[in-house]
Amino acid sequence: MKALRFTNNQLKLEGIAAPELKNEAVVRVLKSGICNTDLEIVRGYAGFSGTIGHEFVGIVEKSDARPELIGKRVVGEINAGCGACELCAGGDSRHCPNRTVLGIQGRDGAHAEFLTLPGENLLEVPRNVSNEQAIFAEPLAAAYGITEQVEIAPETRVAVIGDGKLGTLCAMSLALKSANIVLIGKHIEKLSIAKKRNIESVLLQDALPGLNRRFDVVVEASGSESGFATALDLIKPRGKLVLKSTFQGKANLEMWRVVVDEITIVGSRCGRFAPALDLLENGSIEVTDLISEEFPLSKGVEAMRRAAEKGVLKVVLNCVE
Repeated sequence: MKALRFTNNQLKLEGIAAPELKNEAVVRVLKSGICNTDLEIVRGYAGFSGTIGHEFVGIVEKSDARPELIGKRVVGEINAGCGACELCAGGDSRHCPNRTVLGIQGRDGAHAEFLTLPGENLLEVPRNVSNEQAIFAEPLAAAYGITEQVEIAPETRVAVIGDGKLGTLCAMSLALKSANIVLIGKHIEKLSIAKKRNIESVLLQDALPGLNRRFDVVVEASGSESGFATALDLIKPRGKLVLKSTFQGKANLEMWRVVVDEITIVGSRCGRFAPALDLLENGSIEVTDLISEEFPLSKGVEAMRRAAEKGVLKVVLNCVE
């Protein structure tokens, strides 16, 4: 099969054997979405080597553990746990110490013609959710997952920093909980996506100092180190700072400000897929206007270059050629 792989510090399309793992489902990938984490892996994040990609929709070709899924259209939770630890026994493998993560840690990913995942990781896609919508299940789950960790009430004032794919999804998701959401970014055309959904959108250059220390919760989703400093400017004393960005390198954070203002820092990574699919199914979140372009898998390297360009939102790979 064809797969987009990062090996020996090189990104290239390779022909490799189709995966076949005991006790795991085989999924024929229909479409996959390029994420900022994919771009960071190519820059050295996580030290990953293999097939990249973790956002996908596909058809189940084989599933001994869940034969009822064969032929069904699915998405998949990206964390595959050991099945034996306390966390896995409790039904949440997202922090299993021995987990593998699709296209990120110890497991080949979704920018390929086929992938494998444990059957319990797979969720059937509702009929009225298109393939283009379904590939957003993972980032939407990550965005909505903030509400698992931080209480967002109707009166909670929330600033989201970063007008990229994840930041926009965070703003749209949290707007379902509070009417006091402000998305802050650098691109008028990106901010307009949230604005047409009646979410207040502000250019970064206009945000400070007028919005300083006004927010109960600040979500940093810019994918840049500078987002941390902006977040500390915006947050109220005793507010909550939610960190969503994953990027290669070390960030400089003025920790004295965290101490003096008694700020709670919350790391937020993966959310549950089922609530995300519900949001897509009932039309609470519309995502297709976040897609900038689609490429065939055979042009995966070119697609990655395009995804890294300024102003580009979601780039999709068509894995069926």
